Amino acid sequence: MFVLEAPQESGTAVPEQVPARRPARRRLLRRAVPYLYLAPALSLLVLWTYRPLAQAFELSTLSWNLLPTSPMRSVGAANYQRLLELPSFSGSIWRTVVLIVGLLPFTVLLPVLIAFASRRVSARARTAYQAFAFAPFLVAPVAAAAVWRWLLHPGSGAVDRVLGTDRNWVYDAKAAPWVIIAITGWHLLGFAMLVVWAGLAGISNDYDEAARVDGAGPRQICRWITLPLLSPTLLFLVLTTVLLSPTLTFPLIDSMTQGGPAQATTNIYYLLWDYAFHSFDAGLSAAAGVLLFVGFGVVAGALVWISEKVAFHDD
Repeated sequence: MFVLEAPQESGTAVPEQVPARRPARRRLLRRAVPYLYLAPALSLLVLWTYRPLAQAFELSTLSWNLLPTSPMRSVGAANYQRLLELPSFSGSIWRTVVLIVGLLPFTVLLPVLIAFASRRVSARARTAYQAFAFAPFLVAPVAAAAVWRWLLHPGSGAVDRVLGTDRNWVYDAKAAPWVIIAITGWHLLGFAMLVVWAGLAGISNDYDEAARVDGAGPRQICRWITLPLLSPTLLFLVLTTVLLSPTLTFPLIDSMTQGGPAQATTNIYYLLWDYAFHSFDAGLSAAAGVLLFVGFGVVAGALVWISEKVAFHDD
């Protein structure tokens, strides 16, 4: 029995399979979701950080006295050359280094000693102790400057009465920088202590117990176990001191000494402000700001590299 097949029409085409595009679109949307969450933060970072930084670099190549009616004149790298030739700039860098070195005992050494000593205090007393230690950090710098000026008043101030002197601490070129360092250190001590306490809380007690079983004493445990495991916290405090010290001292310097006497308390951050709002030299101030950004960026990068190479982590 034969079956006759109907001939296919020559004009009909075989339908092709259309590739599915929906999975590709879904994968693309899934990859884009994290960037959508980051978009607000990145936009604010560009708007408030990178855009002003680009404008500061542009302003550093101009000559302008901050008046809206005054024209801006392009001078190229002349502001940088003029800045590097000024004695006040090199002097402010040296005073900034002295400030940072002077603050390191308040932000690293004393917090570690006090934190180790407070471990012997009971839990309730330790909470109150930490609250009192952190209280100076909450005081506004301008209010603290007013109180300290009253305490350091020559003759009638409480400091001179206790020491039995009549020294003018604020307007003495030799004493004024150390006054700024002492007040700033008093202000930052509570914050640094809180950071060290948090670092100590993150270290497991198993290390101490294992060391005691092996016959190690308290000093050996502190030297060979606790301090190495605390090194990331200490390096963080060093980095914070280096980067934030010039900024945190600005309200004190502006309220108490105005950079004097004889520029004894003028650090690089205050000098930047002085060029802009006392000398009305926007280009010179912007050039100082760009060099400040580059210099502290290099220092921060070096400290981060040292932290990765030297610090011990509790893994």
